[in-house]
Amino acid sequence: MPPINDIYKEFMKKFFLLAPVFFLLMGCGNSEESTQFDVATSDKNVRLTSEGNSPSCSVHLEMSYATEANGHKAEIINNIIEKRLLNMQDLTMLQAADSFANMYAANYQQSLLPLYRQDQNDQKKLEWYNYHYILKTSTEQGRNNADVYHIYLDYYEGGAHGINQHLTMNFESATGRQLMLSDLFVPGYEHKLNAILQKALCSYVGVSSLDELKSQGFLYSMDMFPSENFILGKEAITFIYNPYEIAPYEKGSIELTLSYSELDDILNKSL
Repeated sequence: MPPINDIYKEFMKKFFLLAPVFFLLMGCGNSEESTQFDVATSDKNVRLTSEGNSPSCSVHLEMSYATEANGHKAEIINNIIEKRLLNMQDLTMLQAADSFANMYAANYQQSLLPLYRQDQNDQKKLEWYNYHYILKTSTEQGRNNADVYHIYLDYYEGGAHGINQHLTMNFESATGRQLMLSDLFVPGYEHKLNAILQKALCSYVGVSSLDELKSQGFLYSMDMFPSENFILGKEAITFIYNPYEIAPYEKGSIELTLSYSELDDILNKSL
């Protein structure tokens, strides 16, 4: 059996040879760590008047946010979320959500009370004054560990019907910056992508031409376009079109999913 000192020397020799590789792998792993998210919740309910049967407004927010464990990346992600969804920045997500809920409720009372006083004896109109604003979010990992941020918005502010929308944002894993279509595709991608999307829409509707799409209310007064509202999935990219964007309200939301193989010649391979 070799002396203990010789065994130790051999071990240290192998350690120093392998250490750079070990620490390199550790560094790569950290750069691709999943973003840690938590949820801030805020609720606000107010009535237009002090009367028990007065119309009311309810606000419910469930805001996913990147935690402090993510370092500076969390600040970048959270500021983008707050600015887009709440028109605020540089607050904690709970502070931003509470501020938004309070302002929405205050604006409801200030704007609608004079109108309600005129209409409160008209039973047909009273339901128009019951407002709600519900915003829920969730996250998932997408292509190249990107963070896909889902926003589900349901609100009613008078009129014939409420509005339901599915919105998305995609954040680069390493930096937290928001990824846009111009990041995903090579310059000049629009023409080819529009053609692929129009073909996908034809398949979705069950028709074979633009004229047939228009006859059913799709693309009636606009051309096909790639929505910045997309899901950067692991195997495919999904473009989301909310009501009124490419079709009448009654058609609902439309999701068109394209595999990356379909888009191979216009994808930015460096991303």
